[in-house]
Amino acid sequence: MDLGIAGKTALVCGASKGLGYGCAEALVREGVNVVIVARGAEALEAAAKKLTEAAGASGAPFVKHVAADITTEAGRAAVFALGHDFDIVVTNAGGPPPGDFRNWDREAWIKAVDANMLTPIELIKATVDGMAKRGFGRIVNITSSSVKSPIDILGLSNGARSGLTGFVAGVARTAIAAQGVTINNLLPGSFDTDRLKGTMAGTAQKTGQDFDTVWEARKKNIPAKRFGTPAEFGAICAFLCSMQAGYMTGQNVLADGGAYPGTY
Repeated sequence: MDLGIAGKTALVCGASKGLGYGCAEALVREGVNVVIVARGAEALEAAAKKLTEAAGASGAPFVKHVAADITTEAGRAAVFALGHDFDIVVTNAGGPPPGDFRNWDREAWIKAVDANMLTPIELIKATVDGMAKRGFGRIVNITSSSVKSPIDILGLSNGARSGLTGFVAGVARTAIAAQGVTINNLLPGSFDTDRLKGTMAGTAQKTGQDFDTVWEARKKNIPAKRFGTPAEFGAICAFLCSMQAGYMTGQNVLADGGAYPGTY
């Protein structure tokens, strides 16, 4: 399927690896120009090289990278120094660490909210009006399945990402919806990433089990009996950015192999 977005320009955050990289790769294969941002310069450069190779096959004119912390004002300024006219924005920041809520102080909470709620809001604020003026825009926020089914050791993430979900539910239904701009949240369940490995390590430590036991037990609890891949996650993201998805906005799209047991 031709997604109709060749030649568009996308900003993809946290794109040096994992789910962010999967989204960037799917977009460049559709002929989209991409600007990728992440904190680690070495990993980001390696990702940019791979994406450039993928872009060459698709005919996308460029892949640019900015080594910066998108959760800071300075990091966002470095990205927007390249321009504000992004047609597609994929927000993504590393989730806060797992733990016991009794041990989190105000600083820990503020850091989580700043990264996983306020940063996406700042990126939306900086780009959405330009999208509306041009008559096309796609914003996809990578959040978490914990928004629908909270995970006890991820309380910082549960809280901050739920705040973003509530914000998006309102802003996606304002006048921008009639101006060709959609805002959706993409909720990953268990994908084979460094983030999942860190969470499983935390669970192993908390329960006193070894890592492999926890890892295999998580897989068995997923109806698909496997973890997702960044590539298939990226494909869902690319569809949400497509012309065909123009009638979808304000939605929470869950990708979890059937793990969430609810009807709604």
